[in-house]
Amino acid sequence: MPNQRLSVVVTRRLPEVVETRMKELFDVELRDTDAPMTRDELVAAMKRADVLVPTLTDKIDANMLAQAGEGLKLIANFGAGIDHIDVATARQRGILVSNTPGVVTEDTADMTMALVLAVTRRIPEGLAIMQSGRWEGWSPTAYLGGRIGGKRLGILGMGRIGQAVARRARAFGMQIHYHNRRRLRSEIEEGLEATYWESLDQMVSRVDVISVNCPHTPSTFHLLNARRLKLMKPSAVVVNTSRGEVIDENALTRMLRSGEIAGAGLDVFEGRHEINPRLRELPNVVLLPHMGSSTIEGRIEMGEKVLLNIKTFADGHRPPDQVLPSML
Repeated sequence: MPNQRLSVVVTRRLPEVVETRMKELFDVELRDTDAPMTRDELVAAMKRADVLVPTLTDKIDANMLAQAGEGLKLIANFGAGIDHIDVATARQRGILVSNTPGVVTEDTADMTMALVLAVTRRIPEGLAIMQSGRWEGWSPTAYLGGRIGGKRLGILGMGRIGQAVARRARAFGMQIHYHNRRRLRSEIEEGLEATYWESLDQMVSRVDVISVNCPHTPSTFHLLNARRLKLMKPSAVVVNTSRGEVIDENALTRMLRSGEIAGAGLDVFEGRHEINPRLRELPNVVLLPHMGSSTIEGRIEMGEKVLLNIKTFADGHRPPDQVLPSML
């Protein structure tokens, strides 16, 4: 769509610098509130926009796409994950989908290690006792956690984020193990000193920490199901900064309550923002409100990628971060 000032609708508040640049480049509708759009509001936006800029909170299904206006030609997602968008249907209707890959890699890997340390060293319990005013001084047997140096880290999903987690974990002295859809090239594997497991069952039963870093797809839904979780050592912990649907959350909760798994650090949940109330009660669980990519730098870089995708499309070219069927 060259030489045309595109009509762009943004579904959530974005960093001010990103919104201002959008206003300079496009005929843009910005969101006055940070509340997610309702389903009806999303459909209305898709009817009037050339480009929709949604986030992971905006579920865009086939029925909604069927109601989109003829002008909608690009969904420029603000975020790397695209499991909330029916990409196949969008493609059938001639609507391109782009995302923002690579931007959140380092931030999410940082948060993954933060959760590993928080769970294994019982940091939230220490914070709670200090904030309550009930701390009575140091004790040689109080709040004993576990050392992560020398422990085996099993990474489920060895893409950009998984590899970034591996680099950090090596610096802490952890042994790197991984399961992935495809084995890494030998030079990458050797550089990370990583051991590949074709069998997820075999890896899960041997590691001390499992880090979930794979995307949510039909093939990864409940990849860590009740049967696999039962293979874990009772002393092992699970950390998830990817997508909640990869873990059977009910099974995980039961096993955490019964002591079959030592602990968990969760930044994402199967019910998205609806948290299993039983998880809140457990002292061996650290819960975060999807903060994995929450840095100022990361959000601005995501916005810059969205801008580039839209501008490239406006100039009559394929967006550099277009989501292709081979990626799904």
